[in-house]
Amino acid sequence: MDYEQYLREKITSLRLEKNISEYHLSTELGRCKTYIQAITSGKSLPSFDAFFDLCEYFNLTPAEFFSPDDETEQQRRIRKKLALLPPEDRTLLEQLLDRMLIPNTKEDLS
Repeated sequence: MDYEQYLREKITSLRLEKNISEYHLSTELGRCKTYIQAITSGKSLPSFDAFFDLCEYFNLTPAEFFSPDDETEQQRRIRKKLALLPPEDRTLLEQLLDRMLIPNTKEDLS
């Protein structure tokens, strides 16, 4: 995996998901106005501190940032809330989802 390319694309994807410009993201992080553009164009890489700031800004852990799936922000919020539920409530919620899904779809999720 080309981690530098992945990092550039992930920052762009997250930024577009929030509908903010590179300039706005740069200033929100307390950096110069061209900071994010330099990263996404491949001219530079963020330091560890800057990477952690990016993760915090997008409400992600570093592991979530590098997760290969294309989980949306809403899906991340739901997943985090699910983790807070007691096991019996997660079981009930799963049963409810099973009842709501089309039978053919349920087979794909097992």
